[in-house]
Amino acid sequence: MSGMPAGRKGLFIVFEGVEGAGKSTQIKAVSHRLTEGGVDHLLVREPGGTAVGERARELVLDPDVDMCPEAELFLYLTSRAEFVRRLVIPALQQDKLVLADRYELSTLAYQGAARGLDIEQVREANRLATGGLAPDLTVLLRIDPERGRARQLGEPDRLERERAEFHGVVAAAYDQMASQNSAIVSVDSGGLTADVHERIWGELSARWPERFREDRKHFIND
Repeated sequence: MSGMPAGRKGLFIVFEGVEGAGKSTQIKAVSHRLTEGGVDHLLVREPGGTAVGERARELVLDPDVDMCPEAELFLYLTSRAEFVRRLVIPALQQDKLVLADRYELSTLAYQGAARGLDIEQVREANRLATGGLAPDLTVLLRIDPERGRARQLGEPDRLERERAEFHGVVAAAYDQMASQNSAIVSVDSGGLTADVHERIWGELSARWPERFREDRKHFIND
């Protein structure tokens, strides 16, 4: 992993996907199972997690706020710079497992592909914000964007209110990135919650059996 001092032993895993793909549900299920197994870990979300990040989150997701794509990009990166340095790196240096709900692929898909910003400039800005810290693995939860949006409850935020075409571009960008990066594993999230969880856990335990042990039963109610 780049962007970390020598001697870092932790593990950084990110969950990504379009709106309604089930990221939050699945990352919480993995976190719960790790807690049951006594595995020390940190569960975090983007944007947010720090005082600066939560302020940025409130603004960037407010449906009553209009902003240009560049401002949106820098709000996300403001949150990410704090998120990486105050939460992720300290946890990794303590040999913790970090589970993150969104990270750099969201920026490339939403602000790069869907907002139409120059993708290489977005990559470079993200590299500055993160110090080059890359996940050990990204779990991409795949679902048809329209089906995902139909799953959502409550009032939609500013990004959730975007047109269907916008979310289609986001989904296509995710798929393209997954096809080009072996550190991204795609999981169909259209089935039962428990089945999706077992597929994710299987991917994780195959790579890191010492952290994602198979020695205890686990059930999720749909």
